[in-house]
Amino acid sequence: MGQKVNPIAFRTGVTRGWSSRWYASKQDFADLLVEDRKLRNFITNHPKKTQYKNAGIDRIEIERTRDEVRVMLYVARPG
Repeated sequence: MGQKVNPIAFRTGVTRGWSSRWYASKQDFADLLVEDRKLRNFITNHPKKTQYKNAGIDRIEIERTRDEVRVMLYVARPG
């Protein structure tokens, strides 16, 4: 029996892009990673989920620079 490979991790960087794009030092990396997870959970598990559920969110991408955070939502129904 062969070893099992996570299909998303296997394709990341080849046929599929990263879901977060940023660089951080070792001291800041863990905090920023937790912040990304909280952002994704807030958007997908928001109390007013009906607003976001009707949008049909396909994926959430996060880009960071030193001064700003850009959250891009890819949705089926814009607006």
